[in-house]
Amino acid sequence: MMKSKLKKLEGPKLIRLNQFKDVRGGLARVFCMNAFLSKKIEFNVKQVNHVCVIKKGTIKGMHFQIKPYAEIKSINLIKGKIIDVIIDIRKNSKNFLKTKTFILDSKENKTLVIPKGFAHGFQTLTDNCEIIYCHSEDYNNEKERSINPFDSKINIKWPIKISNISSKDKETNFISNDFKGYII
Repeated sequence: MMKSKLKKLEGPKLIRLNQFKDVRGGLARVFCMNAFLSKKIEFNVKQVNHVCVIKKGTIKGMHFQIKPYAEIKSINLIKGKIIDVIIDIRKNSKNFLKTKTFILDSKENKTLVIPKGFAHGFQTLTDNCEIIYCHSEDYNNEKERSINPFDSKINIKWPIKISNISSKDKETNFISNDFKGYII
């Protein structure tokens, strides 16, 4: 691989992937290594998940994994519309605990690439959303961590009324005052 020419992914990136349509229908890429390489992103996929969320207003997140399972994620919305939120949890980052939001719409065929060191979650803005996640690491339950999506230190402004959230996400502890982040 061209590792020596690739740089570390410092922040999230939106990548537009090719889409082809004709009278029969369409084809949309959800992952293309060449698109990633053209943005100088090294991303070896180890796991792919398909997520379906039925109800508008559902929140999932804010999740991440720690070393050695810290992962790069690519998120591609194949049906519906969501607001995607990330939190910088990198120790000593100038953006530590700051959030960034992205609107992902299946009509646009964009992939959001989230580097290691960011917690991730979303809220559905339409019913019946479907999302494809590509992960650079396997899921490891013991290395998974969460941040409460309602933590006042993060202060995420969820745009619509919340219809559904798992008890696991809702009951996740708030960030303690001594939380310094993670080394990636």
